[in-house]
Amino acid sequence: MIISSASDYREAAKRKLPPFLFHYADGGANAETTLRRNTEDLAEIALNQNVLRNMSQLQLETELFGRKLAMPVALAPVGLTGMYARRGEVQAAKAASNKGIPFTLSTVSVCPIEEVQTASSEPIWFQLYVLKDRGFMKNVLERAQQAGINTLVFTVDMPVPGTRYRDAHSGMSGQYAKIRQMLQAITHPQWAYDVGLMGRPHDLGNISAYRGKPTKLEDYIGWLGKNFDPSISWKDLEWIRDYWDGAIIIKGILNQQDARDAVSFGADGIVVSNHGGRQLDGVLSTAKALPAIADAVKGNIKILADSGVRSGLDVVRMIALGADCILLGRPFIYALATAGQKGVEHVLDLIHHEMRVAMTLTGTNSIAEINKNTLASFSHTQHQMHEFYRTDSTNRSKPTNK
Repeated sequence: MIISSASDYREAAKRKLPPFLFHYADGGANAETTLRRNTEDLAEIALNQNVLRNMSQLQLETELFGRKLAMPVALAPVGLTGMYARRGEVQAAKAASNKGIPFTLSTVSVCPIEEVQTASSEPIWFQLYVLKDRGFMKNVLERAQQAGINTLVFTVDMPVPGTRYRDAHSGMSGQYAKIRQMLQAITHPQWAYDVGLMGRPHDLGNISAYRGKPTKLEDYIGWLGKNFDPSISWKDLEWIRDYWDGAIIIKGILNQQDARDAVSFGADGIVVSNHGGRQLDGVLSTAKALPAIADAVKGNIKILADSGVRSGLDVVRMIALGADCILLGRPFIYALATAGQKGVEHVLDLIHHEMRVAMTLTGTNSIAEINKNTLASFSHTQHQMHEFYRTDSTNRSKPTNK
């Protein structure tokens, strides 16, 4: 099929992947209301077209945590990325490095920190969950720092896994999951050979390195439920802040008070996120939550955002709503599953091109110029239409002199 957008990669990935993997990446919590809101609310935000602005000097570069980025985008942490392509975290990290943006490695990655960082020409970011085993957390932070990683993304909105119906339906979890996964692999021979056979070992690489033995994926969802820690609080973050030498980003912020608490805590950044609609269904979309949070803490902390971004237009929208940088999740996973490293590089090229078009036609020469004025607010549009019809009606009611 012809690939011209991130949405095309989604359709290609759906054909190529066993259903249990496609739906694990594609699905959300419960009725998936928030999952839908993320994309729909963002798509409804209108941009304010401004032409004849001399856009010959347009630049997408930005700086974040002391590093220059080719565009304000980073690849988000996604669990089991290594199951979507052969040693998938390595391929994605190489693609991100080649395109001048960061790659974020998940705690529950297939490939361990050392394998991924060695393959990348730039320091990757590392994402950490709060697990009951604090010894693991200390070990993995030590390993990350030894590997040269200096940016930690601390996820706080997953003290327990969300209720994801699709995972049970598709075979990712539940009774007979392993048998169902094997049967699905047989009917997807390209994936079975490239990843199932040649992409081994299939385990949680970071956790296996700590335990000294493989942590297999037979009951991945069950393992998450047993090992995530619902007692998480701001106190759990204090020793990490004191222990970690680099930047700390708190991921999973959806309200102003939590954002202010992150500033008081001393975090370097936050990620306004509902975990891609995968945790608490029915909460605000990121696009709806972001403006109020930006009003509360903009300038005091770096604001990143994710959930619902599917194009370069969406990146521009999110930045106009108050974000400094965007974490890109599903689009890069779809591309990775379809065409590996080349697919990820291509989808990043698409995002870059779409951003340039959007910025050119909104009259914004740089990332710093993207702000609320880049948006044509719904209320402003309504007011304009009201004035148009009121004036038109008045003019039509007046007698004409002939």
